[in-house]
Amino acid sequence: MTAITSRRNASQPAPRMGGRRRRSTGGSIALYAALVALLVVFLFPLAWAVASSFKPRGDIFSSTSLIPVPATLDNYSRLLSTQPFWGWFGISVGVAVIATAVSVFVCALAGYAFAKFRFAGKRVLFTVMFSSLSIPFAVILVPLFILVVKSHLSNPWFALIVPWVAPAFGIFMMQQYIVQSVPDEIIEAGRIDGNTEFQIFRRIVLPLLRPSLGALAVWSFLQSYNSFMWPLVLVSNSDQYTLPVGLNTLFQAENRAFDLVLAGAVLASVPTVLVFLLLRKQLLEGLSAGAVKG
Repeated sequence: MTAITSRRNASQPAPRMGGRRRRSTGGSIALYAALVALLVVFLFPLAWAVASSFKPRGDIFSSTSLIPVPATLDNYSRLLSTQPFWGWFGISVGVAVIATAVSVFVCALAGYAFAKFRFAGKRVLFTVMFSSLSIPFAVILVPLFILVVKSHLSNPWFALIVPWVAPAFGIFMMQQYIVQSVPDEIIEAGRIDGNTEFQIFRRIVLPLLRPSLGALAVWSFLQSYNSFMWPLVLVSNSDQYTLPVGLNTLFQAENRAFDLVLAGAVLASVPTVLVFLLLRKQLLEGLSAGAVKG
């Protein structure tokens, strides 16, 4: 029987690997083609904006060419000479940097408390905090404005930072990451060594949160830097506008200064690109960790 079985097996054709390889290669080509198409779709508006910022106003909508002919720096020179652009730029960057630093620290501290401490009302507080994610910012815009004004805290450098100090999304993100990535044994070891709770947080917990802190920093910076509604309601002096509000005033002008708006938008995108380049490693590590552990 063994000989007969071996003959039958020998007579059966071997599985063809070439078909599987061809299907795998075809699937990879289709995937890369789809990714390239999406990349073109996302990058074309940015490339068009950069190219159009070097065109005269009359040529911006007359052609979709990505090569400005003739190229001119007049849009940038008029923007910087006729508008307080650098003041808007400085306020936006300064507010975003301060708000990001404070937000990352507060969210990490609050997330650590929710993840590793037991206290009365913990579930209620966490439920209220988490439920606030479903409330649009426009709903609390007027009450927040009245609260800031009544408290005599309407100084732009302070008031512009208030909404981004302790975002619910950041606290929830830190709480989840700490639960998954910080073992209780490490914290107990720190307590046995005589460290205070804040020392444990600063020396042990924070270094372990580096990937998630980078991801949260990118998110916080973009939220604060791109904020439009809150500065629009809060600030009335044009010299204290943030970049989104300032560029909107150019767009709302009677002559529709698209050339100045495009030049300002290109310059305004520089900080966001730099933040991504500086924190891309931590951002990717944080996203990867969340995908593996979540």
